[in-house]
Amino acid sequence: MNKLIPAVLVATLFAAPVASFAQSAQSNQPLTRAQVRAELIALENVGYDPLSDRQDYPRNIQAAEARLQAQRAQHAVARGDTSGYGVQEIGTSQAGH
Repeated sequence: MNKLIPAVLVATLFAAPVASFAQSAQSNQPLTRAQVRAELIALENVGYDPLSDRQDYPRNIQAAEARLQAQRAQHAVARGDTSGYGVQEIGTSQAGH
């Protein structure tokens, strides 16, 4: 009995990272072409114009993403989604700071 408890603990410690890696690998799947196209159309619908965005690129797309996020949050509230989790975020990143 004394050898069983440490064996179970060691097995659990080795199994935990494998399970967490499997979950994170699923969430890091690349976007499909259709998903990227749908996201671009949604951004254009809130006022983003990718063809005229040469000088203020990061700022303009971030502002458009914020408008889209606010619009999606409004739609979630209008649908009665009060679960507290909110809408799915668009992935953004910021570099150079």
